Parts: sequence; C-alpha cells; structure tokens
Amino acid sequence: MTRTRSWRRARLDGARLYVCCDRRADRGDLAPFIDAILNAGVDLVQLRDKTADPDELRGAATTFRAMADRHDALFVLNDDPALAAEVDADGVHVGQDDDPPEAARAAVGPDRLVGRSTHDVDQVDRALTEDCDYFAVGPVHATPTKQGRPGVGLGPLRHAADVAGDRPWFVTGAMSAATAPEVLATGATRLVVVRAVTDAPDPAAAVAGLRRLLGP
Repeated sequence: MTRTRSWRRARLDGARLYVCCDRRADRGDLAPFIDAILNAGVDLVQLRDKTADPDELRGAATTFRAMADRHDALFVLNDDPALAAEVDADGVHVGQDDDPPEAARAAVGPDRLVGRSTHDVDQVDRALTEDCDYFAVGPVHATPTKQGRPGVGLGPLRHAADVAGDRPWFVTGAMSAATAPEVLATGATRLVVVRAVTDAPDPAAAVAGLRRLLGP
C-alpha cells in the first residue's frame, strides 16, 4: 500500500492513542512491544530516544516502520526531519526549541505529517497558524520524560478544545488511566502516553484500558 498524504491524514484524524518510546535497548523487546501495543489499539507510535546515535535510530526505525505497516498505524520520528524522511517515517514531531514546522515540512515533503509541541495558550494559537498537521499540548503534569518542564495544568487544554476546530491535537504529560478522566473532561479526545504503557507489566492491557476511556 502506498501511504499517500490523504491516507496519513485520514489515519491521523481517527487517531486517539499515541505512544512515544525509545529503542528499548535495555529490554531487547522492541519488535514484540510495538507489535503488542499496536495490536491492542495504539494508533500512532513515535520513536524518541535522546541517547541514540543516528545509526541506532535508523536500526530502531526499521522495526517501527515494519510494525506500523503490519497494523496500518502511523510512525513518527522525534526532532529530526531529515532522518524522518530517510527512514520513511510517516512524519516528524518538532518541539518549540527545534526548527519550526515550515522547515520540517521542507525536509519531509508534502506527503508526510508534521507535529508540533505546545506548552501554553499562545503556542496553541501559533500552532494553528503553522504548517503542522497536529499539535500536542502539555505536559499537563511534570514528568521525567520532560526534564525541567513544569506541568501546564488544564487551562491550555480547555483553550485548545475551544479553538482547534478540525486540527487534531493530543494531550501529554503523565497520561495514564488515572490522570486521563480529568483531561478528557476538558474536551480533549486524544492522548500521548509514555510510561503508563512503556513501563507497564502488561503493555497491551494498559493500552486496552486507555482505549476504553477514550472510546471508539
């Protein structure tokens, strides 16, 4: 199957659960882990590994790509637009300290997705004027995966729910079955999850629990 821009956008529009993870080099179970969580209901997986060199990222990306293809899911690479294009990711995710979405778009081309991190109301508003296909808001709660960044609370989520329109957006920051209900009450419908899945004794069961909260 050729992954066109329209296919990727349609898959993104229906996405509810987004999991970020590293190469799982300490566990050695990357392929079965990704396979299990996608089978359980994850729509989008991001490879984010700040300790990996480019060759290690390329190796892990092969697994992400194969598993995403098997499950008709989306695979996004964090931070590096040029590498995202090289490894045939479905898109790239850029933060506020990275090159802007327009530069990312120039690197990955028109057919791939560009995601954007936002941390406050002004950044949410700016994202809606930028060339990004989706944005993430958070971290709602402080989390070890975002060292040094305080929790933003629920206010930016309520704002995003009011202004985002048809633009898909996700909520980040210590998302789990315990923290999700208050987040979903703001009008949010999509979550980015890290440790609640990656550190779970049974990742597939953790995904299934989150999917029940998110609905179809």
